[in-house]
Amino acid sequence: MHYSETSRLVCIDTKIGTGNSIKTWTRKPRLSKIWLDNVHCTGREESLAQCPTNGFGVSDCRHTEDVGVVCSQKRIPGFKFVSALTNQVESVNLQVEDVRIRAIYSQRKRVPVTEGFLEVKDGGKWRQICDEEWTQMNARVVCGMYGFPGEKGYNSRPYKLLTRRRKISYFGYSVNCTGNEADLSGCRMGRALEMKANPPCMKGMPVVVSCVPGRAFAPSHSAGYSKAYRPEQPLVRLRGGGNIGEGRVEVLKNGEWGTVCDDNWDLQSATVVCRELGYGSAKEALSGGRLGQGMGPVHMNEVQCSGFEKSLTECRFNHEALGCSHEEDAAVKCNVPAMGFQNRLRLSGGRNPYEGRVEVLVDRNGSTVWGTVCSESWGVMEAMVVCRQLGMGFASHAFQETWYWQGDASADDVVMSGVRCSGTEMSLPQCLHHGKHISCPKGGGRFAAGVSCTETAPDLVLNAQLVEQTTYLEDRPMYALQCAHEENCLSSTANARDSSSYRRLLRFSSQIHNNGQSDFRPKSGHHSWIWHECHRHYHSMEVFTHYDLMSLNGTKVAEGHKASFCLEDTECDEGIEKRYACANFGAQGITVGCSDTYRHDIDCQWIDITDVKPGDYIFQVVINPNYEVAESDYTNNVMKCKCRYDGSRIWTYNCHIGEQMSCNEGKECGERFILLCQDTWTSFFHVPCVFSSSTGGSLSSDTIDTFPGLMTNQLSYR
Repeated sequence: MHYSETSRLVCIDTKIGTGNSIKTWTRKPRLSKIWLDNVHCTGREESLAQCPTNGFGVSDCRHTEDVGVVCSQKRIPGFKFVSALTNQVESVNLQVEDVRIRAIYSQRKRVPVTEGFLEVKDGGKWRQICDEEWTQMNARVVCGMYGFPGEKGYNSRPYKLLTRRRKISYFGYSVNCTGNEADLSGCRMGRALEMKANPPCMKGMPVVVSCVPGRAFAPSHSAGYSKAYRPEQPLVRLRGGGNIGEGRVEVLKNGEWGTVCDDNWDLQSATVVCRELGYGSAKEALSGGRLGQGMGPVHMNEVQCSGFEKSLTECRFNHEALGCSHEEDAAVKCNVPAMGFQNRLRLSGGRNPYEGRVEVLVDRNGSTVWGTVCSESWGVMEAMVVCRQLGMGFASHAFQETWYWQGDASADDVVMSGVRCSGTEMSLPQCLHHGKHISCPKGGGRFAAGVSCTETAPDLVLNAQLVEQTTYLEDRPMYALQCAHEENCLSSTANARDSSSYRRLLRFSSQIHNNGQSDFRPKSGHHSWIWHECHRHYHSMEVFTHYDLMSLNGTKVAEGHKASFCLEDTECDEGIEKRYACANFGAQGITVGCSDTYRHDIDCQWIDITDVKPGDYIFQVVINPNYEVAESDYTNNVMKCKCRYDGSRIWTYNCHIGEQMSCNEGKECGERFILLCQDTWTSFFHVPCVFSSSTGGSLSSDTIDTFPGLMTNQLSYR
């Protein structure tokens, strides 16, 4: 199929505008007929049916080759759909070229624009809507489509004064919305105005809309803000989305984050999520794990919302959540306010629009100028913010040298330095930086910051249960640890010990799964991997994981690390082929849907605890700790366990990923107790304990087969 012209034609045929083509793929294809194949359009046809094809129903395609389009929101100029029969007016949708909120003079500099006259473009001219039959539901729809979760009252006096001074051009119909429409174009037309009357809107004035912005977008504290939002921690969050206001839907239940099954998932339910999180109505309700698969339980299934709930947790759903896997995780894309972020940042000199030198627009001496960003300390987190600000998804690379990209010569001066981002900011200026006092010893030019963006990213998640089940102690002599010692996998006190001494190692297995939408590949290419002669292998990433043992107050008492000496597909989900195998110095990586397993019995898969005193500790594993490779979600890269060591045995329990919780240390299973989460709120939960093999708990048969010899908590010696 000729994608570019065909996708443009589909949008024109539906009277929306030109668009971008996308190739779709789902794990749950609908087994319907494929009607068109080898479609070749010039772009000037009025309908897809006019394009040359194989013939209607003649195809050798499969549903994995289904195509789709993303149409521009902007209507084609002059498009109008109005029934000629007045008695049918209420049955047709409102179709206009464009809609806007036009702020009055005193508010035009506010970002975002939250209040003003509502205007629709009809026949190439901007027109106002008469407010005689205007309702709160209509205002709710308009606010939602502009990225605001709710509407509020306003001072009508200045608008009445402006209306008297100007000649108003009214749209020919009133509007009738239910409040659940995602866009004004989804509303029905109401009564037709008598355009011959003088004025046509005799008992009213032009519609004025005033919206409440979400927390992240409010320019200042809004009067209606505290009423519109709950003060406590939200019970819903978005994960895995590349842009603002999109992601996989996750719900907090019994102290544990879980996903939502996509059965019956629709725009109405998705809009409840968006408004709850401070965005507008939903643009898309996504299914089939389109924005990555989650982890943990599936909390909600067959969700049915009226559209007016304050939270997704108030909607009706099937409490059993039977038959759902994470391949069916629901996601949303929400309408967000126009903040103008994209106008103050650009990529210059790249081979395509998704890469280039980062250039920012700043205010200097009363005017605005473009300039570069100092690349000192520039990394993936900063690149992530740039890509998000431009609406380009995730960062795939962060560049500290951009001499090969010829940017705009007038923008060579460094105008921003010392940039440090947490990765959650919506724009680069929101990150920490030096402000007006620029400090960049290397200067700009070839050392200016650059990025490469991508629409998809990997997402690595550690199997916490496997770590918990395979933890044990081993005393091993120094003479058997020469290669590990060479690679700094032992504590510093090992340097002064003789070869006959023993080191006590906390050993465990780790299985790292790629839950994202693209393969996890090392940052550097094969040509720059480091060869280690003792172990006879390449390191594609010198630090792939950190292993730490910490005191209960967070002080590190012992540490380890693991280089990605063999990053490969050890196991894959059903139907997914292995792509990476490091045997014979092959390509390294982890395919989407596959796992890389590091067994407990390989070198450096441990923490050296020889010098650790008996007591209670926290055992922590961090994947991709230096953020060398971009991921869609870093919050699930950390695993923590409670750990008790009595000098000869060790117990590891309560292992959890990110913010997932389980039973507290020292509590009997089945008790109800209070846990302080994130220092902001308190939650009651009731979860059964799962202990490791070192506590005498049971192991699954799969674990016993894969990791034999871990049935007791006795020390092993080699």
